[in-house]
Amino acid sequence: MTCHNCGGKLEKVITDLPFKVRSDSIVVIRNLPVLQCCNCSQYLIEDPVVARVDSILEKIDKTAELEVLSYAV
Repeated sequence: MTCHNCGGKLEKVITDLPFKVRSDSIVVIRNLPVLQCCNCSQYLIEDPVVARVDSILEKIDKTAELEVLSYAV
């Protein structure tokens, strides 16, 4: 698969990404599988991973300003 930004090759990597879920709340998901460009570092999250992230974000503590969770398959 190629990068939509620069045309470089996308590789599967594991990374940590922040998700802003409200104006005052951020969730960091650790060990997230993504496709990342070797040239420009642009990343792509595949559909099954997005579905799992959505499921994780539905269960967060609604009062927390910052939460760090692990992506577990």
